[in-house]
Amino acid sequence: MFKIVKREEMSEGTVVLNEIEAPLIARKAKPGQFVIIKATEDGERIPLTMAETDPEKGTITIIYMVVGKSTALFKTLQVGDGYQDVIGPLGKPTHLEKVGTVVCVGGGTGVAVLHPITRALKEVGNRVICIIGARSKNLLILEDKMRAASHELHVCTDDGSYGHHGFVTEVLKEVLEKEDVKLAVAIGPVPMMKFVSLITKEKEVKTIVSLNPIMVDGTGMCGGCRVSIGGKNKFACVDGPEFDGHQVDYDELMQRLQAYCEDEKACHDGFCKIRS
Repeated sequence: MFKIVKREEMSEGTVVLNEIEAPLIARKAKPGQFVIIKATEDGERIPLTMAETDPEKGTITIIYMVVGKSTALFKTLQVGDGYQDVIGPLGKPTHLEKVGTVVCVGGGTGVAVLHPITRALKEVGNRVICIIGARSKNLLILEDKMRAASHELHVCTDDGSYGHHGFVTEVLKEVLEKEDVKLAVAIGPVPMMKFVSLITKEKEVKTIVSLNPIMVDGTGMCGGCRVSIGGKNKFACVDGPEFDGHQVDYDELMQRLQAYCEDEKACHDGFCKIRS
């Protein structure tokens, strides 16, 4: 069992943070990598990119949004409870080098994935400008950590309840106009990554995105996490999860991600009905 040692509800309980005892993973994991987590013996395998690792404590931190039955089950677990399985680290780590000025753009729970990457890019000597966003102030996460991990932080909310009133792409355009940006990293909802990539492509700024398609085994055997990159099939679990943002077929990715939305909602509602 992989015990939960810290638990925090964020964004009005729709997003949950778990710090989990996993010493072997904590010692090996690098920014950008993910784990596959299963709550019970017959539970669903869920891929989640690590938001934090602490090799000394032997813990990893995950942050997830409750959207289906499995994440609803995760939310019932409290400090002292544990996950049946935590497998990792999986995927290729982020390539880190000093390139100059870097822009990191995060939306929703993608900010959790972006945090360790942002911090690592700063540590290797880059000047890091961060732009994070959410639909409203109450849905923002990790603002303080992102401020500490970057040299400059811009916060956006769709409804104008906090920071810039509008999308992260609007601030990105302003930054690209006045800064000599060498690299962009975008992690969040697929439409956000798509439009960030369209903007940076116009400016010829190399862009990395982290993809989280439907995934089953996490080892490249099932082919469930295939994505189209530059017209070629790639597997997010072993070839990614990070890819060239200018080469991703975002429309195909969105279509595949929506394939089981109705089933996901039905399972979630059924689980919550039983629990209530």
